[in-house]
Amino acid sequence: MKKVALISNFNIKEKADAAYTVAEKISSYCSEIFVLSAYKDKIFRSRKHRKEFVYKNPDEIYLSADMAIVLGGDGFMLETARRTAPLGVPILGINLGRVGYMTELELDELDLIDKVFAGEYTIDDRAMLSVEIITNKGQSKNASFALNEAVVANGSTARIVDLQLSDNGVIVSDFRADGLVIATPTGSTAYSLSAGGPIVDPKLSCFCVTPICPHSLLTRPLVFPDTARLEVKNVCLREKVLHLTLDGRVTYDLYYGDTAVITKSELTTKLIRVKERSFYSKIRTKQFI
Repeated sequence: MKKVALISNFNIKEKADAAYTVAEKISSYCSEIFVLSAYKDKIFRSRKHRKEFVYKNPDEIYLSADMAIVLGGDGFMLETARRTAPLGVPILGINLGRVGYMTELELDELDLIDKVFAGEYTIDDRAMLSVEIITNKGQSKNASFALNEAVVANGSTARIVDLQLSDNGVIVSDFRADGLVIATPTGSTAYSLSAGGPIVDPKLSCFCVTPICPHSLLTRPLVFPDTARLEVKNVCLREKVLHLTLDGRVTYDLYYGDTAVITKSELTTKLIRVKERSFYSKIRTKQFI
């Protein structure tokens, strides 16, 4: 019997109803279904509590889970990936968002969940970024990781900034732009794509560096091998502080002279796949959403 973390927003009726449907579907396979404790009272008031439900806080919900089932869009997938990657817990995504590049199933495909519990699935290991800030005094701080991208920008103020990009100490280019996006192949269909970056097959081992609204006629996105040690230095004299944001969820201050160092992480995000569908088939399906 499996232990499954069931992740959804139970405050939204459509997502709560979908979660209850999934819980009913998997109950015969599971000894325990972990649900965030923040939703416990709401579930009991709705009279939807099940004997398999075990309520846990965000720091505990994945610790003993064999897998996580996420009902939502890519945002929910990113948040779950940040918590499951260090634990090696695989994720099955069910799309309730607008696009859902990372999710595997649509709501009308729930019968395919049976294949997961029958062992008829594969694991899609997605590369992640390791990110740390080196201060202008050479001190390391704020080490973290990301599945989609690391973004260095000015934050809420729309103003051009100056950044210097290096690879293992060798200067690549100086940029005058709204910022830089350093993306994994998984992240190539997210912010990087919106900024004009290439779509990259997740099987490739590379990073994409895409300038955001560059103030240049010749600046183009760059692709590096994932063995690179990319360094984005804040050389902007006009701004007191820039911001380093990971997957749109965690933000750190990047002061003048500080450098964001980005390498390939030892962590991976494990996505459960049950459908025989290529990456390009999904791109073709999602492109007009």
